[in-house]
Amino acid sequence: MTSGELLLEVEHLQTGYGDLKVVRDVSLTVRRGEITVLLGRNGAGKTTTLRAITGLNKTYGGEVRYLGAKLGEVPAHRRVARGMSYVQEGKRVFHELTIEQNLLLGGFSTRLKKRALLEAVSEIYEFFPILGDKRALPAASMSGGQQQMLAIGQALMAKPQLLILDEPSQGLAPSIVKEVMERVHALKAMGLGILLVEQAVQESLEISDEVSVVDMGRTILAGPASTISLDQLQDAYFGVGTAS
Repeated sequence: MTSGELLLEVEHLQTGYGDLKVVRDVSLTVRRGEITVLLGRNGAGKTTTLRAITGLNKTYGGEVRYLGAKLGEVPAHRRVARGMSYVQEGKRVFHELTIEQNLLLGGFSTRLKKRALLEAVSEIYEFFPILGDKRALPAASMSGGQQQMLAIGQALMAKPQLLILDEPSQGLAPSIVKEVMERVHALKAMGLGILLVEQAVQESLEISDEVSVVDMGRTILAGPASTISLDQLQDAYFGVGTAS
């Protein structure tokens, strides 16, 4: 695996729900060992874009390529098997199950034998020590930030090359947002490619390599994070149309 290798290419994506086209022209890339952050106001089409990339929404036009291969009509579960994991917004974990049971379910698609699966769980505990400390407790007993770490841990159990995160800081206190972002940055250092949707603009810019801003379902600003100023982002957020 080579750092900088192109994992995901999205070109002129069009998608939506039924006859409603929400995303009209979105393009972005994600490379191995890098973070691409997708920014935009509420209703701009960010989550809909992620759902199309992961196979949960039908693509009406444009292309999604993963490791150079067109995904087309490849179903969501096969995209997971190819190394693409998606953490949806809202800390979606199984609240009645223990932390360890949640993680074991996250590794189901790998078809690993029990010993290898438990070794994978141990790796998650090393990365998120709080999960190991509370492994026997139900997920419902954890704080919002801890549940978000569990949701990320579940996704990592599938051994992805590309990790897609939809607003992991949503509803979290500022100190916890910082901790979550530090963990996301550490995943980048481990060689994963990460596509991050966030409302915490400043915090996400600090850890990202590439930035793509969408408004009304279209990419309106894109480039290396180091070259995009806060003034440009402010213009993109407030100077282009009205969010749908």
